[in-house]
Amino acid sequence: MFIDNILLLTIIFPLFGIIILLITNNENLQIIRLTSLTVSLVTFILSIFLWVLFDNTTSKFQFITKFELIPYSNINFSIGIDGISIFFIILTTFLIPLCLLSSWNSIKIYVKEYMILFLLLESLILNLFSAVDLIFFYIFFESVLIPMFLIIGIWGARERKIHAAFQFFLYTLLGSLLMLLAILIIYYNVGTTDLNTLLITEFSKNTQLILWIAFFASFAVKVPMVPVHIWLPEAHVEAPTAGSVILAGILLKLGTYGFLRFSLSMFPDANYYYMPLIFSMSVIAIVYTSLTTLRQIDLKKIIAYSSVAHMNFVTIGLFTLNVEAIEGSILLMLSHGFISSALFLCIGILYDRHHTRIVKYYSGITLTMPIFSLLFLFFTLSNISLPGTSSFIGEFLILLSTFQTNSSICFIASLGIILGAGYAMWLYNRVAFGNINVNYINPFNDINYREFMIFIPLVIMILLMGIYPNIFLDYIHLSVYNLLSIY
Repeated sequence: MFIDNILLLTIIFPLFGIIILLITNNENLQIIRLTSLTVSLVTFILSIFLWVLFDNTTSKFQFITKFELIPYSNINFSIGIDGISIFFIILTTFLIPLCLLSSWNSIKIYVKEYMILFLLLESLILNLFSAVDLIFFYIFFESVLIPMFLIIGIWGARERKIHAAFQFFLYTLLGSLLMLLAILIIYYNVGTTDLNTLLITEFSKNTQLILWIAFFASFAVKVPMVPVHIWLPEAHVEAPTAGSVILAGILLKLGTYGFLRFSLSMFPDANYYYMPLIFSMSVIAIVYTSLTTLRQIDLKKIIAYSSVAHMNFVTIGLFTLNVEAIEGSILLMLSHGFISSALFLCIGILYDRHHTRIVKYYSGITLTMPIFSLLFLFFTLSNISLPGTSSFIGEFLILLSTFQTNSSICFIASLGIILGAGYAMWLYNRVAFGNINVNYINPFNDINYREFMIFIPLVIMILLMGIYPNIFLDYIHLSVYNLLSIY
């Protein structure tokens, strides 16, 4: 019984935590923090059980739970996971405790409400990655906007936080309206929104072309792809550190996950037809955002623009329609979740101490923060896909397969790697080396034990994926192979 319902338990356990927090006195801040952290850690342990119990010899959905909500409508609350979604579940439950730990001392107002929103966000994201019904995928796809909107708008760092929160909300909401219309068209024509049924439904080519565009409008904003990327740097700059971690580590994956789960599996003819469009938009985004990153002066904007470049590497890999490229894209998504989260946590540590994110105010921190500088160097090298780190495997598989499909696109995309190395190492050089800023000479301002323990799991995962990627590929392979069986 426990094994059959472990996915459902993993999804609803954060809601139990919310109930406990609601009846906890607002003044008991330590109890609120400890309760939230404990709930998130138990949720992570439950997700590890999912991994352990998962059968990687089949591509079928597992741990399925189904409830009939509207009789005679064929609209059911249905959840299940396969080799693709399981690691996004684990990534979510892995990052939430780190977010709560990073906010331990920095969040001083409305602490209970802050913790409740993070647990709610976790439950909604887990539902989204588990949904095997289009209607409920859309509901959770949109629902995650609400807690994130509040996190940016209430606990943001600067005066433009309200503007950034509304920009984030409106961009992503408006992009998703076309997807809702497409889902209604699918329901009208097929009579159900169940993914397993839709996977064996053949749409005409013209229908595919129209539906693909509707889904693309929604997912492209979430990736984000140029030119609908403007909301991302602004949201990152204004969000609290934990908000940036969730935004980069998980929410940016919703668009590429949507492409992978729905566009690739339901619209094969449309994918071939629109492949040049995706390739063109992706390489433009890679080169443009890499060049834009070089001229940024805000630490968060530098990481935010580099995230856009990395996620557009993912879209190239997905629409290469090759098993190795899609597997590389999934690995790169997971890797980006670890590395970008770590970099935003690094920037949060600097901001907590010096209350600025402008690059020119930092220099010589290797002399005052040696442990931090070493970790920052490791994550910077990981971000430029140093061999032995997690991103190298994903980018290598993507570029290898892309070269076989379109060598010109591969060459232009490779420029992004060179530019990425340029802006990453230039940033590290400006922050870590040079003369010490006299305002920051303090022998005791290196990272503390709590901050060090936040980084250790991220270091382990980045090295594990870089050195032994088969631990992930063994579970991904059959699901990806089954996905491409329609081509």
